[in-house]
Amino acid sequence: MSSNIIAYDLGTGGIKASLYEADGQRLASVFVGYDTFYPQASWHEQRPADWWSVLVGATRQLLLHPSADAAAIQCLAISGHSLGCVPLDADGRQLCEATPIWSDRRAEAQSAEFFRHVDPEQWYLTTGNGFPAAHYTVFKALWYRDQMPEMFGRIDKIVGTKDFLNHMLTGIVATDFSYASGCGVYDLLAWDYAPGLVAASGLPREIWPDIVPSASILGELTVAAAAELGLPRTVKVACGGVDNSCMALGARNIAEGRSYASLGSSAWIAVTSANPLLDVRVKPYVFSHVMPGLFNSAVAIFSSGSSFKWVCQQLCQDLLARAQNDNIDVYELMSELAGSSPVGARGLLFNPSLAGGSSLDLDPRIRGAFLGLDLGHTRADVIRATMEGIALNLRLALDELRQLCPVCNEMVVVGGSSKSALWRQIFADAFGLSIHQTNVGQDAGSLGAAAVAAVAAGLWRDFSPIDAIHHLEASAEPDPAKRLVYEQMLPRFRHAARMLAEAAATDFS
Repeated sequence: MSSNIIAYDLGTGGIKASLYEADGQRLASVFVGYDTFYPQASWHEQRPADWWSVLVGATRQLLLHPSADAAAIQCLAISGHSLGCVPLDADGRQLCEATPIWSDRRAEAQSAEFFRHVDPEQWYLTTGNGFPAAHYTVFKALWYRDQMPEMFGRIDKIVGTKDFLNHMLTGIVATDFSYASGCGVYDLLAWDYAPGLVAASGLPREIWPDIVPSASILGELTVAAAAELGLPRTVKVACGGVDNSCMALGARNIAEGRSYASLGSSAWIAVTSANPLLDVRVKPYVFSHVMPGLFNSAVAIFSSGSSFKWVCQQLCQDLLARAQNDNIDVYELMSELAGSSPVGARGLLFNPSLAGGSSLDLDPRIRGAFLGLDLGHTRADVIRATMEGIALNLRLALDELRQLCPVCNEMVVVGGSSKSALWRQIFADAFGLSIHQTNVGQDAGSLGAAAVAAVAAGLWRDFSPIDAIHHLEASAEPDPAKRLVYEQMLPRFRHAARMLAEAAATDFS
C-alpha cells in the first residue's frame, strides 16, 4: 500500500487541505473559507473553533476524491498563519471564543509600556520581530492580562494557530521553533525563549509551550479526532511550522542565499540564510526555518495585488464584464492591455502604498500615488505603471536584503501574479534576476507542510527531494535594454517615495 500525506495550509482566509503521495506529488486539494471579525478598530479576530470545523470539513471532502484512501494516510502536518494567541486552561480548554490573528494591533499600549524598560532595537536584534510590535503574541497576551484579568488568571498556555489544531488532533500542547520565533520573547540565535525578555514581559515562563523541531512527531490522532476526520487513529501528526517558513521550504528555499517572492494581496521577498538578516533601519522580519539551522528573512510591501485589484475595480469595469461574459481572468485582459504600453509607461510612475507603508518607508502613513500623469497617458499606461511600481517597490526590498546576504541570481515566484508572463518579465528586468515559475505555484505552503510531515514520518531522509518536485513551467530572463530603463527609473521612484512619506507626516492644519 502506498503512503500518503495530508498537508494543511491554514491561511488568513481559510484552510487548504491537500493530499500528497510520499514522493511529494499532489493528488488533490480542497479549500474551505472562514470569517475574520473586526469588532473594533485595529481588532482582527477569528474563532479557533472555526479552524477546527473547516479542517474537519476539508478533510472529509478531500477523502471523497477518487485518489484518496484513508487507510493509506500515514502522516499530516499544518502550516499555520503566524502570531496567533489562543489561551488554553490547564485542561487544554479554549478560554476565548474569538482570538486576535497576526494582523491585530489592539496591544499598542502594552507594547509601548514594555519598551519603556526594554530597548526596542535590542529587542528587534534578539527576536527578528520586524513587524510593528503590537502584532506579536506577547503583547496580545499582555492585553489579555490588562483587559480580561479573570480569564487571564485561568490561562495555562498561550498557543498559536496550528498548535491549537495540533492539540485538537493529538491532545498534546507544543510548538516548533519557527512558530515560537514570532512570539516576541524568542532569541533567534539561542533557538529558545529569551529569559530576559520573558522576565521583562512579566508573564510566567510556563505560559509558553515547549518547543520541538518542526519535523518531529507529536503523536497519533486521538480517538475523537480520528472519528471526526474519518482517518485511522494511527495517522501521525508532525509539529509543522509557521506559514512563512513552510512557504519558504515549499518554494525551494532549502539552501543559503535562495530567495522567493510571494505575490498576493501583499507581497514580500524572503531570503534563506544560516544567520538571521537583521537591520535596525529596515527591520526585515525573521522566522526560524522549519529546517534546522536556517532562517527566513523577509521585507514586505502591504499593497501589491490589492493595488492592482483597485485599478481593476476603479478603471476596468468593462474588462470585468468582458471577463465574466467570456469566462476568463480579468487580470489576463489587464496584462494584455498593459503589454501595449512601452517599458516605463511613458514616464508615468506609481507608488503602491495604498494600504500604508512598510518598514521600507520613512513613515507608515504614506499613501500611494500616480506621478507624472498627463493628458497623453492611456489606461494601458496606468495599468503598466501599476505593475512596474509594485515591481520597483519590491526591488527596494531586494536591495536591502542584498546588502545583508548574497542572493542567488534566480528567484522562484509564487502567488497569483506569477501566472502572468508580463509580470514575470517586469520582475526579471526590475530585479536583474532570472524569474522562475514552477508547477508548485500557489501550493508552496502546502508542499512545505507535506515535506515536514514526510521527514517527520521517515518517508524522506531530509528535505532535498523538494528540488526534484519543482518543474520549470516558465522563465523570464532580464532584458539588458529594459533593465537599463528600470535602473534609470529607480532613483525617481526612491525620491517619490520619500516625498510621499514626508507629505504624509506633515500637519497641514
